Amino acid sequence: MHYGYIGLGNLGANCAASLRRAGMDVTVTDLNKAAAAGVLDLGCAWADTAEDVAAKVDHVITCLPSPAISEHVLDRILPVMRKGSHWIEMSTLGRDEMHALAKKAAAYDVRAMELPVTGGVHLAAQGKITMLAGGDKDMFDLHLPALQAMGDQVFHMGPLGSAAIIKVITNMLAFIHLKACGEALMLAKRGGLDLGQAWHAIKASSGNSFVHETEGALVLNGSYDVAFNIDLALKDLGFAMGFGREFEVPLDLAAATAQTYIAARAAYGGEAQSPMIVKLLEDLLETDLRADGFPARLS
Repeated sequence: MHYGYIGLGNLGANCAASLRRAGMDVTVTDLNKAAAAGVLDLGCAWADTAEDVAAKVDHVITCLPSPAISEHVLDRILPVMRKGSHWIEMSTLGRDEMHALAKKAAAYDVRAMELPVTGGVHLAAQGKITMLAGGDKDMFDLHLPALQAMGDQVFHMGPLGSAAIIKVITNMLAFIHLKACGEALMLAKRGGLDLGQAWHAIKASSGNSFVHETEGALVLNGSYDVAFNIDLALKDLGFAMGFGREFEVPLDLAAATAQTYIAARAAYGGEAQSPMIVKLLEDLLETDLRADGFPARLS
């Protein structure tokens, strides 16, 4: 199986590397060739354009920063993809956007599968990120070895569009947990507790969460560097609020969290790291949440 991989950002480069480490043939491209240095060292092939990738491989994987860019790249590659080949989309798209792009692909006799992921870039670097697939079961079965190379937990969520819903749900929960984590750490700090000890106590308690263990540690370090920015968080929260309206589910916590992210974007800019919503509280109370021994990046 020869895969093409288009988009070598924080996530894409790690996933392409995992495919290559599993012995698969991988041809890659990105607007920034420097982003490919690590995967080229592993033996991935380079192509100068997305069209060059698509013309050379059996199936194409894309991992891109926005639905508009995904559509732009798809329009370029579809005319040169092999008939009967597959397009696997790892970007976070809305369900309706995924359906619309799959319809475009079908006109070229190309089938689509969505494959958003969750867990963080540090897990992608280890080949342990969680993969959420949506699409026909025979496609899922065909590509399962590749999915298992990139992640250690792989879920087929159902037909196309199913993975978009669960990905938005998982991200919505992560953002809510982050807001709660910041408030909890601030209570500990203002209550006179040792923050490092408080973090460990929470980790060992019924109040623990994956976000507390990961992004909470980055807050205590002061780097906030989770490799995921505020604009991306607001995009995903927008998808969540849209599903809430469609499915008639009130999302009070998601709505409050979205307002916090809007305030953080106004304060720090959309490119600022997602955990900087906690810095809003730090700035408001003029109280830094810092403790020794916590990492600047997750590994």
